Amino acid sequence: MPRASLSAEAVVELACCIVDEQGAEALTLSAVAGRAGVATPSLYKHVRNLAELRDRLSERVLTELADRTAEAVLGRSGDEAVRAFLRAWRAYVLEHPQRYAAIRQDPGPQATPAGQRLLSISAAVLRAYGLEGSALIHATRCLRAAAHGFAVLEVSGGFAMDEQTGDSYELLIDMLLKGLDRRVGTRAAQRGDVVTASGGLRDDGGCAHCRNGRS
Repeated sequence: MPRASLSAEAVVELACCIVDEQGAEALTLSAVAGRAGVATPSLYKHVRNLAELRDRLSERVLTELADRTAEAVLGRSGDEAVRAFLRAWRAYVLEHPQRYAAIRQDPGPQATPAGQRLLSISAAVLRAYGLEGSALIHATRCLRAAAHGFAVLEVSGGFAMDEQTGDSYELLIDMLLKGLDRRVGTRAAQRGDVVTASGGLRDDGGCAHCRNGRS
């Protein structure tokens, strides 16, 4: 990469490539500088240190995941939206297992704009069931735990038996939806709510609404 084209975004992109190819442990400023064809001090114009680069990488991955799930649930409602959300999450992790593993889990996704957006999408999907307050927080946590936990186990080789992991994931989704059925009396399909492009809900009157989801 020519020196003139180096930017903060370019540095993050190079970091993603290194992580995809070699894992998060291989990410160093010297590795990025070598990939860019510049001396390591040149990177300090764009990132202060390795910790900031890891933060930017994490934000990039959360943005990609939010984009993927938002596109998947757009215009869907109820069970269909939940299925689309969970399938999109798993698909992203299977495509980018190394960069997904590089996401910072502490202090959690709510600490970044992209993480807040991802939580808002999760909450919008679940709020269609009439969930509010603490019930919405608990359900959002369950949704994230199902998507994240299964995907991490899958890409790390945690499922060694012969049965197809895709079938297991569909069963997990069914179990999650049945749990929602037991907890909630009103179904999104009955209300007619659908997820909009902004990650909110649209009711029969066409009003979009969504609050930031924090879990």
